[in-house]
Order: sequence, then C-alpha cells, then structure tokens
Amino acid sequence: MTRYTGHQQFRHDNEGVTGVLIANLGTPDAPDRKSVRRYLKQFLSDPRVVEFPRPLWWLILNGLILNIRPSRSAGAYRKVWTESGSPLMDISVKQVAGIRSILREGFGDRVQVEVGMRYGNPSIASALAKLSTSAIRELVVLPLYPQYSGSTVGSVFDEMADRLKQWRWVPGIRFINAYHDHPGYIEALANSVLRFWREQKRADHLVMSFHGVPKQYLLNGDPYYCQCHKTARLLARQLALSDAQWSLVFQSRMGRQEWLQPYCDEELKKFPARNIRDIEIICPGFSADCLETLEEINMQYRRLFLESGGQRFNYIPCLNDGREHLEFLAGLIQEQVHSRDDDVAMEERQARLSRAKAMGASE
Repeated sequence: MTRYTGHQQFRHDNEGVTGVLIANLGTPDAPDRKSVRRYLKQFLSDPRVVEFPRPLWWLILNGLILNIRPSRSAGAYRKVWTESGSPLMDISVKQVAGIRSILREGFGDRVQVEVGMRYGNPSIASALAKLSTSAIRELVVLPLYPQYSGSTVGSVFDEMADRLKQWRWVPGIRFINAYHDHPGYIEALANSVLRFWREQKRADHLVMSFHGVPKQYLLNGDPYYCQCHKTARLLARQLALSDAQWSLVFQSRMGRQEWLQPYCDEELKKFPARNIRDIEIICPGFSADCLETLEEINMQYRRLFLESGGQRFNYIPCLNDGREHLEFLAGLIQEQVHSRDDDVAMEERQARLSRAKAMGASE
C-alpha cells in the first residue's frame, strides 16, 4: 500500500507560496574512486540515459564498467576540482543564490528556490522535501538543460514524478522543458562571445560543441539533435557569422554504437588540414562549466587540436552565474509564477482558517 506523506499538507491559512526547483545533472561528492563509482552507478543505471535491455546492461555495468571507469573518471575530476569542490556544484550554488535574490525582489518570500541534482547530492528528493515544508501551491521546475533530451530533461521529470506521487497534496506543476531558441538565451550566449572577443584576439572559426547522445534516440523521436542545430543557427545569425566561420559538433560519446555526428574529436583533427588552425570553442548545451567542458574540451581536445597542427585554441566559458544569465533564468521562472487572486492579507487568512476549523478541519 502506498504511503502518502504528510509533509505537503493543505492549509487554509497558506499564503500561496510557489516552489522553484532548479535541477542539473549532478557531480560526485569527491574526486575519488569510491565517490565517482557511486555517482556513475546511479547515473548509468538510469534507463533514460542508457536504453539497453536491463538484465544485460546490469551485467555490463556492474561486471565491467564500474570496475574500470571510476578510477579513470576520478583522475579527470581531480584535474578540475577546486577548493570549493566540484565546479558544477560550486557554480550551481551561485546560480541558485542569484536567481533566489532576483525573484525575491519581485515576490518576496512567496517564492522559495532550491537546487536538486538528478544524480548525487543535493538530490531532487532533498530539494522537494525542503520545498514541502512551505506548503507550496505551485511548483515551477527548471532543468538547466537548454535543449530537451529524454536522457536529461525527461529523466528529471521521472525523478520529480516519482517523488511527488508520494505526496498527499500535489501542487500545480509548471515544467520548463527547453529554452533552446528563447531570444534571451541566444542573446546571453552571443553577448558572452562578444565579450570574449573584446578581451581576446578573435579566432578565425567558432566551434559550437554539444553533448552527444546515441543516434538511435533521434530516430526514436528525441528532439535534441534538432534543437541543438537551431540553437547553433540562431547564435551564428546573432553574431553575423557566415557558414564558413562556424561549425557544430557533438562530444562525449562512449561505447560502440553510432552517436550524433559530426564528432568533436574527429572534426578537430581534420580542421588543420582544411586550413582551420585558429579556433574558439563554446558549449551552448551546458548552463555551467563542468567536467565535460573544463577537462574534456579545454584539456583533452585542446591538446588533440594542437597536436594535429592547430595553432591557437580558445575556450569560451559557459554562461555560469553571470548576471545576464541569471536574469534570463529568473525571467523564465517569473513567466510561470501566477499572481493569485487569493493572495490576501493575514487577517483574512486567519478568518478563513477559523471558518474551516468551525466546520471540522484541523488546519
């Protein structure tokens, strides 16, 4: 029998609080083998991430991958770990603090903001538990993935739904599942590139790298590939780039199956032979710098490009906790927060509670 928790209870004197869940992928608790193994097991056990027959995948994951990959991945994490911990976690905390501050200017305490990671800590479950103490009437969920994929945004929805189905009183839900073509997002990306150009000598070619997924996901109906292309096309247009001045690539593939192409590493090796030796690379699918941008792109792929004959490689950071980015994200949330007709004064809420108690209600 399902047990419905009482943390999220209806209250007659509730002032109408909106909860905001900011979600991202997550990170290990520490850059060591044990922590990374625990993180990878949770991540790679998600059927949204790896669409493979579960019994066979369980054997591959537990018998092979989790015995080999954690040590290698822990070494990569150590290269980017800082005194503040994981870059993704450090930036996420700053993002949420900034968004919370902006929203409080307009809504005060009527909006409560928490961060939850799909894998690792702080979890989505812990974020929802914090929000439940405010007896929220509405829940706005913002996964920080600009482009929708079932393996990212879809997985956030799955985890959120699994937790909320245990609540007795489920709030109204507003789920922001993509913002890949939002003018504010494109403008923030373009402005980050323009600032970089003002600070650095502009390169001859701009590479836009997105995280890859298996091609089969596209063939099964996932819109991620198309949304990545639209983001890249709109950004190139905003920067007034010709077709010859930019490229789109996909990174981070694993396994033997075909992934979305062109592959970032293979294209970087070909660029010098095509007389493209001076490049900048930006990752418009990542809202915050992380292992994939700081270690894979800015370390591994930098070395690959230069060893293949490239002359200059510049990495343009993600939007991170920049003010323009935070104002854009807060604006996305503000669009979903309703002004309620029943947001009434304390005296009326107390009167409402008194009437309810007179009819037998407990609160």
